[in-house]
Amino acid sequence: MVNKGFSDKIWVSYSNTEYVDSVNKIEHNIIRESLKLLGIEKKIYISYMSDLLPGHEGSGLGASSSLAVGVLNALHAYKGEKPSKEQLAQEACRIEIEILGHPMGKQDQYAAAYGGVNFIRFDPDGTVHVQPISLNIASLTTLRQRLLLFYTGLHAQSKDVLPEQEKRTNENIAYLNRLVELAQAAKESLLKKRFEDLGTILHEGWKNKKMLAKNITNSAIDTYYEKAIKAGSDGGKLLGSGGGGFLLLYCDEAYQHALRDALRDLKEEEYSFDETGSIIVYNDSKNPVHGGKKR
Repeated sequence: MVNKGFSDKIWVSYSNTEYVDSVNKIEHNIIRESLKLLGIEKKIYISYMSDLLPGHEGSGLGASSSLAVGVLNALHAYKGEKPSKEQLAQEACRIEIEILGHPMGKQDQYAAAYGGVNFIRFDPDGTVHVQPISLNIASLTTLRQRLLLFYTGLHAQSKDVLPEQEKRTNENIAYLNRLVELAQAAKESLLKKRFEDLGTILHEGWKNKKMLAKNITNSAIDTYYEKAIKAGSDGGKLLGSGGGGFLLLYCDEAYQHALRDALRDLKEEEYSFDETGSIIVYNDSKNPVHGGKKR
């Protein structure tokens, strides 16, 4: 939520509260750099809520990039602007990767900005191509029923995983090329509605990803995954860079009871597919009574 402030100061409210007289004094790095990027220097109130509690960073759910895209979208609306999804994704990448120097790719920012099911290609020159994959309600329902999400209770930061992965790029080139091929295979399975192939694709992808860096997985995660496979899951992966967070598993309905029993120590998380990406849900900037509030 973004509102015009009562005073010239900047008020930022999240799990902490900041009340400062200069953008440079804001401790929240994404909000600070978003304000600087859009040239907003004073007289503003920003507040946000998240499903993830403080201390749950490293979930692998793209939380920081979702926040960056959402904050930028709200601030653009505050200025009376309507950025494209591409612009939002690019600006979020600029803040997180170029300005803050986070060791990460661009997939989270584009996923948050665009929404929906997409095949995303990242070219060597930095350009990104987003190809939407159109699925009807029945197909989305089938995917939702067969892709189960479990929280491992383990935490890891991408900064602890990705630097090693980047250093080993040359020696990992065969694994990386195979992951690209598997992404293409997943796209084809979705387009042809061969959802039963996804489990096998995810399983091979996870085996290749584990080879990229030593701390992508650990004994606890491997144990959970092995239990899932034995219970009837066709395959899955740890979301995000690795080391902790959420385990996504493909499992036919016939084996889901056994799977849930095998992973009874983990918390299953309900979710739904988002088709829109970042949107402004309320904007009364043209209402003089409220003085231009944007949410």
